Amino acid sequence: MGNSIGNLKDAFAGESQANRRYLAYARKADEEGYPQVAKRFRVAAESETVHAINHLKTMGGVKSTAENLEGSIGGENYEHATMYPEFIAQAEKEGDDDARFSFHAANEAEKFHEKMFAEALGAMGDLSESRFYVCQVCGMTYENDVPDHCVVCTSPKEKILEIA
Repeated sequence: MGNSIGNLKDAFAGESQANRRYLAYARKADEEGYPQVAKRFRVAAESETVHAINHLKTMGGVKSTAENLEGSIGGENYEHATMYPEFIAQAEKEGDDDARFSFHAANEAEKFHEKMFAEALGAMGDLSESRFYVCQVCGMTYENDVPDHCVVCTSPKEKILEIA
């Protein structure tokens, strides 16, 4: 395969970023009153998702559910234990409060994600039915109960949406 694996990794990263970028653009277009523009961004985002998943599968990046959970636990742990604390410290050093808050908010959610995946790995087929919610302002994640205000960004309950 030679360079194909490297190219697949680059393509996966590019398609994944394009998906997120287009979804952000769609939200902005909706906010500005351009629903048909927003729809086009969402269409492109979905297409980019298909491309990214195909590249990931081709690289062998989608394994058994247990292996996927184990890898996800490791990734979430790295993010909240190593990556984000370093990013937060750098942002504080630079006096960039917006970046610091963005990193802090993500860091808090990553802790929940690691716990959520670990519980799923431990229980696998014996998981009880749960409802999950995500704050649309900062990304904090909740299981079953939603607070009156987000514990990270203090946004009202109305900004915390259930994820089906």
